Amino acid sequence: MFLTVSIWAVLGYLLGSIPFGFLLTRMAGTDIRQVGSGNIGATNVLRSGHKGLALATLLLDGGKGAVAVLLARQLAGPDAITAEGAAMMAGAAAFIGHCFPLWLGFRGGKGVATLLGVVLAGVPLAGLAALLAWATAALLTRYSSVAGMAAALAAPVAALALGQEVWAFILVPLALLLIVRHRDNLARLRDGRETKIGAR
Repeated sequence: MFLTVSIWAVLGYLLGSIPFGFLLTRMAGTDIRQVGSGNIGATNVLRSGHKGLALATLLLDGGKGAVAVLLARQLAGPDAITAEGAAMMAGAAAFIGHCFPLWLGFRGGKGVATLLGVVLAGVPLAGLAALLAWATAALLTRYSSVAGMAAALAAPVAALALGQEVWAFILVPLALLLIVRHRDNLARLRDGRETKIGAR
């Protein structure tokens, strides 16, 4: 089991490390790392003016988290416990890979879309709850950072409420890491300098 889960952790990390926001904007002649916050995620791609690429980045970043979970669950073996353990490890590793991608000197995104993809594939109802938390926070505050952190915090709470204690246990440190990745946003929110959704 350890070997299987370890392999899926490596594969999940490599999949999560694919910097879609960077690659897509690079093909459009922009280095997203030189725009706005310098983040490679969908929000900063949107800030660059590439609306279509922002949507593609959002879907691809979420998709790589979901694919990591689903592939591991289906291919890790016939034992349900091993398969679910592999799915959790692959999903967590995909999120870490997005935040710290090998290909960009370990300087990646903040992981909101990837974490949502992981949760939607791992515990779908918890994923829907996290999406609802994101939408509600975004509507009320118009801050993408606040919405992302709200979604991250909602995910383990929802998983626990649904009886998925192990998933909740895995999601707690991922949510905390996501919040740490938003420390600059938190500072800007405190100072009233945070950019709202849709602003360039």
